[in-house]
Amino acid sequence: MVKTLVKEIKEFKKASIITPLFMVLEVIMETIIPLMMASIIDKGVSKGDIKHIYLMGACMVLAAGVSLMAGILGGRFGARASTGFARNLRKAMYEKIQTFSFSNIDKFSTAGLVTRLTTDVTNIQNAYQMILRMCFRAPFTLVCAMTMAFFINAKLASIYLVAVIILGGFLLLIAKSAMKYFKQVFRKYDDLNESVQENVSSIRVVKAYVREDYEKKKFTTASGRLYKMFVKAENIIVWNSPLMQFMVYGCILGISWLGARMIVGGSLKTGELMSLLTYCLNILISLMLLSMIFVMLTLSMASAERISEVLNEEPDIKNPENPVMEVKDGSIEFKNVNFSYKADAEDYVLKDINISIKSGETIGILGGTGSAKSSLVNLISRLYDVREGQVLVGGVDVRDYDIETLRNEVSVVLQKNVLFSGTILENLRWGDKNATEEECIRACKLACADEFIEKMPDKYNTYIEQGGTNVSGGQKQRLCIARALLKKPKILILDDSTSAVDTATDAKIRKAFAEEIPGTTKIIIAQRVSSIQNSDRIIVMEEGCVNGFGTHEELLENNEIYRDVYESQTSGGGDFDEKGGM
Repeated sequence: MVKTLVKEIKEFKKASIITPLFMVLEVIMETIIPLMMASIIDKGVSKGDIKHIYLMGACMVLAAGVSLMAGILGGRFGARASTGFARNLRKAMYEKIQTFSFSNIDKFSTAGLVTRLTTDVTNIQNAYQMILRMCFRAPFTLVCAMTMAFFINAKLASIYLVAVIILGGFLLLIAKSAMKYFKQVFRKYDDLNESVQENVSSIRVVKAYVREDYEKKKFTTASGRLYKMFVKAENIIVWNSPLMQFMVYGCILGISWLGARMIVGGSLKTGELMSLLTYCLNILISLMLLSMIFVMLTLSMASAERISEVLNEEPDIKNPENPVMEVKDGSIEFKNVNFSYKADAEDYVLKDINISIKSGETIGILGGTGSAKSSLVNLISRLYDVREGQVLVGGVDVRDYDIETLRNEVSVVLQKNVLFSGTILENLRWGDKNATEEECIRACKLACADEFIEKMPDKYNTYIEQGGTNVSGGQKQRLCIARALLKKPKILILDDSTSAVDTATDAKIRKAFAEEIPGTTKIIIAQRVSSIQNSDRIIVMEEGCVNGFGTHEELLENNEIYRDVYESQTSGGGDFDEKGGM
């Protein structure tokens, strides 16, 4: 875990090394000052040597000045190193997430990844700054002050040693007890983030169904669980303060009592007692800082483990050693394919799939909810890998292709259409970043999106809000289809992506596909028979199996499922605007 995180320090190694050096210099100066103070009392004030007082006073001012500058520079470089480290961690995680397959993302959940990129990294940033500054300063102060105390009087200094051993044992016990709660805290953070994310992204649905009170209750429950877990952890951590106070005052009382007796007995000087009391405070303040470090490190350890999980996660889908860099054509073949989303799943989502599709064909896919239609097409662009069998595109196993090459040639419009904040042109150029405005307009005409874009005030420069909230569902679908067409793919997959458009527009889109991109293999998943009945062939899915595969006429004659769906959809006279789509 530590090795994984340390890799991300990178260009901030210099600042990470300089910071502790300044902290050490600051401590050395602070350790020298009490000795000078003792010298002023014992050699200057007691003997009336004003020259010695001035000399030691000047040295104390110089030492204090050096200590101040060292502290300032240490803070500056420490802040630079910790913020840079946090930046690199976020960047490394973000880049790693981009390599994840769908199954990797499913493992962590979107809310969990957001928590890791925000809250967890902030905890690590704070902990790293404390490590660079306090983790070096506090132990070094402890060692130096303890050494000087033993140098002045070993008998009195032994009081510190006993206090340090006892307090150190208690701190370790407290940190260990709190750690288990802090680990659970971040899982509660995930639940809270998930609640907020769902509510904000679906706020229109919440308001439409008047579910504000339910969502408030859901958020309050998640927030309450987080609160309770933090309280449990803090109830343990809170013992740090009384233990520290007990040790501080106990040591001061012990040193004052024994030191006074030694001064009376002539075995200790007044200045030396003052130095010992100063070192006592230095030692116990160092212990207090160490207790704070324990708390921060305990909290950050849970965050470090969660971040390391992301950075060490191996993508389920990787490029082969010598990938194929060209897709010959849009032919597709499924050979004895079995698939499940989890490797240890008992049942397959797709079972014994054997399909052969020629390049340029238009294939319709029909099936009930949960029949694995989307799962089938996700294998073509290798969003998931098969458990058994092969999926071939252009005669080559998809696992042998360079992933980027394959996905550039297989354009997918998923069920859940996503638009990003930016202009329409910027969204379209996700399909081809170098596309000209004329190419974008042509793609929109093919997708029947041009007709509503031209009515907008800024036309193709109209700004799309995050998630496409300022366009309708049908408009969003057509923009996503246009974006996919800009890739000029060899295979175009429409996963129920015309469900929000009327049948007339649906028919226009299908007609444009047939006329303008005849060489592209088109796979259309639809719930309406009218959307796929003119396809070259149609796949009927049922419970993860191919129940039928043939033309519209063949399936009407030989496939009961297809015939039942067709009759149920046409018995009422068809869709309300079917005539307009002819």
